[in-house]
Amino acid sequence: MDEMLDMIEMALRAARQAGAEAADAVLIEGRALEVAVREGGTENIERSEGQDLGLRVFVRRSQAIVSMSKLDRDTIDQAAARAVDMARAAPEDPYAGLADPSQLTEDIPELDLWDGREVNGDELTLLAKEAEDAALSVQGVTKSSGAGASASSRRVALGTSAGFHQSFRRSGFGFSVSVIAGEGTGMERDYDYSSAVHYGDLKPAAAIGKSAGERAVRRLKPRKMPSQRVPVVYDRRVSASLIGHFAGAISGPSVARGTSFLKDMMEKQVFADDINIMDDPLRRRGLGSRPFDAEGLAVRRMALAEKGVLKSFLLDQRSARQLKLKPTGHASRGTSSPPSPSPSNLYMDKGSQTFESLIGDIVQGFYVTELLGMGVNGVTGDYSRGATGFWIENGRLAFPVSEVTIAGNLKDMYRNMSAADDLEFKMATNAPTIRVEGMTVAGA
Repeated sequence: MDEMLDMIEMALRAARQAGAEAADAVLIEGRALEVAVREGGTENIERSEGQDLGLRVFVRRSQAIVSMSKLDRDTIDQAAARAVDMARAAPEDPYAGLADPSQLTEDIPELDLWDGREVNGDELTLLAKEAEDAALSVQGVTKSSGAGASASSRRVALGTSAGFHQSFRRSGFGFSVSVIAGEGTGMERDYDYSSAVHYGDLKPAAAIGKSAGERAVRRLKPRKMPSQRVPVVYDRRVSASLIGHFAGAISGPSVARGTSFLKDMMEKQVFADDINIMDDPLRRRGLGSRPFDAEGLAVRRMALAEKGVLKSFLLDQRSARQLKLKPTGHASRGTSSPPSPSPSNLYMDKGSQTFESLIGDIVQGFYVTELLGMGVNGVTGDYSRGATGFWIENGRLAFPVSEVTIAGNLKDMYRNMSAADDLEFKMATNAPTIRVEGMTVAGA
């Protein structure tokens, strides 16, 4: 990590010598090992590794970015000179610039994001095969679509000419399996997976495989339903997408451009009054955790929506300046683009109802387990997506359903939303089972 910070300082020094008035640099080193198996045989093993350095320079209020994977002094010097020439030719951006030194954090929390365990290809292959074997053992499963497992590590160093120089590292492990149930034209596919920062936190492979197989079998012999307005219940595997649309709508650049359906909703009721949405970058071993943001600012757990009221946008320096607000520590970036805001560990807090009570009074409704397509308009909130799942009759899941479209408007959906108490942290964005009243289900 010290060598990475030395490389960052070399890039910043080269930028200053080339004529930059300010600069920042991010160095990302990544390694990954992935295996794929099918029907008990190894299909593929891939290993990748690399380093990339991104250098952003400022000349007055103009900026330019260059990225490079060859990291010797001559290459960095040439790239810095080219970046400064580009910045001099670029139009001025009145909102561009580094964070002020007074905004930079010195407190770097320990989030337990690094697992020192070295996992080899044989171990990953065994993990994927165990999941696949368990899935294929489920009665009704006829073939495998494949299973895979991966191990990765990532080191990140960030430096700015304003005085910030810090780094962190994170590991990641995961596996998944997809299988097919049924025969001929009556086949159905489903999957399951597990991912974690630490290898020891992965779910048992046999349990994940069994879940994938059972999910596929449950989908056999789906029916088509006539168009109607009913409550729609989102399984936890897809409910997080509703929170993802919310994050996109409160992203600072979208709000500043006026292209968000929530642009005028700060401190106003957006959700039902028992809905709370949090972002927690400090969650230990969290898949989206980070000890600081991409501009060197401190990060903190914060409520984005509290009792249904919108409490904060997601802001980096640039969008905060546009909106005349303070940045929220949500800046993220790669090596070839400027910072932009994004959530970390985003989740809807659990509700007070069990799953059974959430659907218990539904006479006719639709339980969604998979979404298709991306028919969401971020400007108006109009929502229309293909879906599969199960029909609800008299408070119970009755039979599988496919080839339907669910539609509504996110502004109405958010206000008519209720949550179960079954929140599980499985991804970087998570939500419990969610019920939305009065949506249109368009079918046969």
